[in-house]
Amino acid sequence: MKLLLFPIRLVYATYAAIMFVGIMLLILPPIFLASSLGRIKGGNIIFYFLWFWSRTWFPLVGMRVKRIYKCERTKTPCIYVVNHRSYLDAALAVGVMRLPFRPLGKVELEKVPLFGFIYKKSVVPVDRSNAKARSRSVREMISTLKHGVSILIFPEGTTNESNKPLQSFHNGAFRIAIETQTPICPVLYLDNGVRLPHTSLFNINPGRCRVVYLPPVEVKGLTMDDLPSLKQQVFDIMEEELLSWK
Repeated sequence: MKLLLFPIRLVYATYAAIMFVGIMLLILPPIFLASSLGRIKGGNIIFYFLWFWSRTWFPLVGMRVKRIYKCERTKTPCIYVVNHRSYLDAALAVGVMRLPFRPLGKVELEKVPLFGFIYKKSVVPVDRSNAKARSRSVREMISTLKHGVSILIFPEGTTNESNKPLQSFHNGAFRIAIETQTPICPVLYLDNGVRLPHTSLFNINPGRCRVVYLPPVEVKGLTMDDLPSLKQQVFDIMEEELLSWK
């Protein structure tokens, strides 16, 4: 059966890739112009074009995005913490998270042709192998929050390829939340690991992509001594919610 389905998967994956790159080429010129307007103003404009790209690509490839709110919508800047199951997560994020925001992303992706330029202008890059670079990324995230722009972090640090709902969290998101007294907003992407498994890009397939927005976790009054308990609290909230969905 897998052998029979392979040609269909190949055609679909090729079509999805063509649409992905085609829309990206369409928005590249205005993104290039917007990049000259500065890190905050230009970056915010860039994200509206990325929003258009995401909102166009997902329907074109047959992925139905459904938003499920378990909290009130707010315009207050926050730190989004999101589970990380698939390369699809970043593409979905720009279409479903409230603008403006900036994701924390791996600096290595800046080297990808074409995509790397857009990526460099739309994320806070982090080089986890370099302590000085990590500190610089933290300072940039704090500065971004002070300009009223939210931050998105995958606290697991890398794609979860295990059978567990979540991998252990890094400290970064929670340290910044306490330092800036910014609320943490947990968000779950339920189906991305099924739509685009980490095993192969050719396994991409159409279907639903559910996004669950959970109530914010307040950090007002917390100090660095509270970091371990805050991290565990958010982990438990997200893990329990993930286990409740099928």
